[in-house]
Amino acid sequence: MGFPRGKAIGLALAAAQAAAQNGDEPQTIRAALQAVLNAPSAHADDAVYGQIAGFLVGQNKPDAAYRLDHYAPYRIWGKAQIEQGALTQMEHAVRLPVSIRGALMPDAHQGYGLPIGGVLATHNAVIPYAVGVDIACRMRMTIFDASPHVLEQKRDKFRKAIEANTRFGTGETWDTPRQHPVMDDPAWREHPVARQFKDTAWKQLGTSGSGNHFVEFGSLDVREAIPVGDAVIEPGKYLALLSHSGSRRLGYEMANHYTQIAMNSRKALPKDYLHLAWLDLDGSAGAEYWAAMTLAGKYASANHAIIHRQIVDSLRFDVLGSVENHHNFAWKEMVDGVEAIVHRKGATPAGKGILGVIPGSMSAPGFLVRGKGLPESINSAAHGAGRRMSRGEALKRYEWPIIHRKLKAEGVELLSGGLDEAPGAYKDIRVVMAEQADLVDILAEFQPRLVKMDPGGKKPGYFRED
Repeated sequence: MGFPRGKAIGLALAAAQAAAQNGDEPQTIRAALQAVLNAPSAHADDAVYGQIAGFLVGQNKPDAAYRLDHYAPYRIWGKAQIEQGALTQMEHAVRLPVSIRGALMPDAHQGYGLPIGGVLATHNAVIPYAVGVDIACRMRMTIFDASPHVLEQKRDKFRKAIEANTRFGTGETWDTPRQHPVMDDPAWREHPVARQFKDTAWKQLGTSGSGNHFVEFGSLDVREAIPVGDAVIEPGKYLALLSHSGSRRLGYEMANHYTQIAMNSRKALPKDYLHLAWLDLDGSAGAEYWAAMTLAGKYASANHAIIHRQIVDSLRFDVLGSVENHHNFAWKEMVDGVEAIVHRKGATPAGKGILGVIPGSMSAPGFLVRGKGLPESINSAAHGAGRRMSRGEALKRYEWPIIHRKLKAEGVELLSGGLDEAPGAYKDIRVVMAEQADLVDILAEFQPRLVKMDPGGKKPGYFRED
């Protein structure tokens, strides 16, 4: 529930036992303990919960105000097309006393805490909202030993492959849970919070979320030989499958649970800094978050693996190789000569020689890239085109008939999708790529042809003219 390790848990258990002896039901006791945890001072005189409440009041006394007048060095790419809110959030992030270095990518836009497109290196501290709510959101591309022309020749086969082997939506699950070794990870049993969500995670394994998550077929134009595993993909045009998804409800719950703990422990931070509250890695909560994030990373990778495996099995085409990467995660890396925690929230790892995938929109191209390892960017690059307007604004501005005509003119068939994901809601991906030419080399360009996303409950998102 978020009680501090040690004496607090003993007092909380004693209060729970006393409440049970008084005849309270388990759900009533749990609700009361949560209320004490959220506002201990309001329960300090309670006959049952007063002792644990008083202890927490003492634990939660405000620290001395944090000094926020020192800037860690940081650099911005594509500043002219980044909204002021994101710039302000980045400026706040590099003022934290734990910050070492920062970077803002050209696809950046405002989020919670660290802006989306933000990269932040910290000393021995992890910031849950600098990783993001969808922990380990990632990309995966599978490249087939087939020409993209097969898409036009057997269009219905590819439609059926996506429709039968994907699920989209916030609470979407499979009726029959998919099998993968990730569900045997001991962390499901050992982690005090993640274990509560194992059953849900298993049902959601192999599914995609809402919003900008997608699964799509397209044409991959390889410009330079790409080493993938033991193989080398030579220049040419190939059929490719691209997916974008994350850790589903597991990541969401872990992010919010540990953010609340971090915020409760950093109450001396000003209000507009609270979503940047951090956990010390050598503390119990920080270690728990790191373990949860690591598990979510393995789970998100397995999520994509199942989606691709199911579609590949249904098509029975030979596969040349795959490329994948997280873009909502934290890593232990060397920064300016010291070990740091590098948060990439909507940013692609771009260390020297590292392969990654940077998508566009449902109609704009995506890119398979190789990192150049620029220290000033903390070995990072953009994770996509980046939104240029909110979802609400997009819903007001666009209409399906217009979007449908645009997609058809560009040779894109949308099986389903939300109007808030209209291509015009995003920045120009080619401008974004030009702004970060010093961060990555483009090895291949991917053009979407058959796209499926969550319709968001709007049936007009389905279009097909046969």
